[in-house]
Amino acid sequence: MEIIKVAIADDHKIFRKGVILSLRAFTNIKFVLEAEHGDELLNGIAEAEPDVVLMDLRMPGKDGMETTKLLAKQYPQIHIIVLSMYEDERFVSHMMENGANGYLLKNAEPQEIRRAIMDVHEKGYYLNNFVNRILLKKSHSKQKVVPSLTNEITLSDKERDVLKFICMEFTAQEIAQKMEISPRTVEAIKDRLMERFGSKNTAGLVFFAVKNNLVD
Repeated sequence: MEIIKVAIADDHKIFRKGVILSLRAFTNIKFVLEAEHGDELLNGIAEAEPDVVLMDLRMPGKDGMETTKLLAKQYPQIHIIVLSMYEDERFVSHMMENGANGYLLKNAEPQEIRRAIMDVHEKGYYLNNFVNRILLKKSHSKQKVVPSLTNEITLSDKERDVLKFICMEFTAQEIAQKMEISPRTVEAIKDRLMERFGSKNTAGLVFFAVKNNLVD
């Protein structure tokens, strides 16, 4: 089984050690970096080369929000899971729209943290019931979402199908097989949609699609 390298950023050492210890039984997860704040994480990221980062929000120095934005911009290949005690939907929306690939509360079970790590590594995002409830609420919101876009968003049949399958958690290879196109074409369509909707990653694309009722 492929080893997934993980970093964790949290200013509470006991919590960091607890997370690491709780995931020790999952032999495909290897922690390669611990950090107390965003600056320490960013300083060690190039050498550690993690696949996934578990990110707290409230930390001294660079907090999790600022660090997530920087990581998403500088290291787009790294997937970020927020691991926070903040249940406020504003934090969830902000983080998912600005580079996070998943959002977990700190009372999450080790099995869910592992599942989130696996999903973001393999599929690019992880959406649990907590985040899905916020997505559903946002989808019924009358607030204007993206001022630069018109109210009506049109998609080609192929774009809509790719977007639908992405939201159903299929990989690019699986989507390619279902649509009888190449994985490269799937990735090209996904990249085009992300650029068009201003999404920084797959999680942001799914968030936008659900919030704007682009998929059934």
